[in-house]
Amino acid sequence: MAEIIFALDFNDLDRARDQVRLLKKEINFFKIGLQLFTLYGPKAVEMVKKEGGNVFLDLKLHDIPQTCALATKAAASLGCYSITIHIEAGNEALKLSKEAQIDGFPHLWGVTILSSISQGDSVARAQQADSSRLEGVIVSGKDVQNITNNFSNFEIVVPGIRPVEYSKTDDQKRVLTPAEAVNRGADFLVIGRPIREAKDPLETVKKIKQSIQ
Repeated sequence: MAEIIFALDFNDLDRARDQVRLLKKEINFFKIGLQLFTLYGPKAVEMVKKEGGNVFLDLKLHDIPQTCALATKAAASLGCYSITIHIEAGNEALKLSKEAQIDGFPHLWGVTILSSISQGDSVARAQQADSSRLEGVIVSGKDVQNITNNFSNFEIVVPGIRPVEYSKTDDQKRVLTPAEAVNRGADFLVIGRPIREAKDPLETVKKIKQSIQ
């Protein structure tokens, strides 16, 4: 079954910890993005690890190759499961970041097209990620099927997931329901606001899991 990744998009580490403790019986993976990591840095990663969760460090690396590689190595030393890197960073950045992994971690998840952007060639970027032996790709909405039709060896990570009962799309232009994403081949579903804003976040997670079984 596909895994849910809950996005810890909070300004307060204690609140993020409360959410991890509430949801960790149902969710194994937690996303730490630019917001929380900028405020708390490695402490945020350490918090999730201490609670028994796996960390998806969503920093979307896009810099000179050596800088991307050093960031990947640092994420490995923190025990992160995965980290994002923009495929547009180029082949050398992808290559050096791959070489910087420690025992195969963190998994490198290449960003194809951001889910807030409506157009772009996701398949061409996935091909670049495949050539660089990245473990996975971040695929937005309607592009999922294109990727799964052309590649079989990726961890397919899909943001912009919106359950049927959650009507807002916010800043996401390419959205899918959990069931749609899984049926098209998603391995990981990144979900934030629909869980975070729910009156009962734990019950919402349970309903999402039922919908994708």
